[in-house]
Amino acid sequence: MANDPIDGTPTSGPLSGVIVADFSRILAGPYATMLLADLGATVIKVEGPGSGDDTRTWVPPTSEDGTATYYLSINRNKRSIVLDLADPADLDVAQRLAGRADVLIENFKPGGLARFGLDHETVSAANPRVVYCSISGFGTAAGAALPGYDLLVQATSGLMSLTGDADGPPFRAGVAVFDVITGLHAAVAIIAALHHRERTGEGQKVETNLLSAALSGLVNQTSAVLAGGVVPGRLGNAHLSLFPYEPLPTGDGELIVIAANDHQFRRLATAIGAPELLDDPRFGSMPERNAHRDELRPLLLARLATKSAQEWFDILGPAGVPCGPINTIDEGLALAERLGLEPVVEPDGVPSVRNPVTYSATPPSYRRSPPALGEDGADIRRWLQAP
Repeated sequence: MANDPIDGTPTSGPLSGVIVADFSRILAGPYATMLLADLGATVIKVEGPGSGDDTRTWVPPTSEDGTATYYLSINRNKRSIVLDLADPADLDVAQRLAGRADVLIENFKPGGLARFGLDHETVSAANPRVVYCSISGFGTAAGAALPGYDLLVQATSGLMSLTGDADGPPFRAGVAVFDVITGLHAAVAIIAALHHRERTGEGQKVETNLLSAALSGLVNQTSAVLAGGVVPGRLGNAHLSLFPYEPLPTGDGELIVIAANDHQFRRLATAIGAPELLDDPRFGSMPERNAHRDELRPLLLARLATKSAQEWFDILGPAGVPCGPINTIDEGLALAERLGLEPVVEPDGVPSVRNPVTYSATPPSYRRSPPALGEDGADIRRWLQAP
């Protein structure tokens, strides 16, 4: 248990007492710092003059009070201060904050903070215990000047070449997936560096970038290129290595049906009333089912057409066959609620999605709704003036 450095209130969580100076904006950095804040860290969000973080203006949709829901999704448990780094007085406040912080995170273009004396070399000289995290789009070498937007990385990493129908155009994912993955990597790196500091007293700089996180996050697809010499392409909703592992039409709509191993396929064949499939050598193993998926598919569809998607869900699920409907987001939230996952939290009455990790001893907390622009500036300035 520690006290919040800004207002002295007791705080809890594994990162209680850790001060994070958040000079990041948009998604990857703010997502990382929200995760740290959920675990008890005091996160001070530094925003530029004018409209502040770009996501405050990314509308629609908005909440009932007109706030961008994009901004609300990644900024709970934080405080906001507006600082114009071109103003000497505000720059002094920023440098004081960097000097007190346990963690500084930024996603300016590489080298962009050096002219303000907020680069790692300058900050760590005055604050050698600081964990300094830099996020960029394409790294700090030849890609330093490239802008780091998720859509660009979905395109340049190869993800879009995998997304869409086999005979159709490439598509982006429906969420900024690589921003989120990069934010997760940043949070893990920061926590690891804090652990190192706990043992050694040494701070350090950690860096990640969207393209590297994307190539790591493409997992089996990048491995196919590196280890298999195969360049994957678009397969729609099909899976290159597994069948069935996709939406299949039923009597009234599609149902996700998965048989990712031989045991699951046996359960599937039995549950749909097609035990003869188990004696067919074309379908005796996953490699065989993949090789003969064009023969297996119509046999499965003929059975599935006899009942509705809900009926098959009620049959296949209890039979041990992974399956599920294709939900909308509201239906996904409702499913999580029915399953007892309690997906929604409402700090100060503002709903957001719960931190996805549970802890038996140090649970996340939801102390503050996302701050209005600059709402904590006076308190933060007062704290920084204190000895």
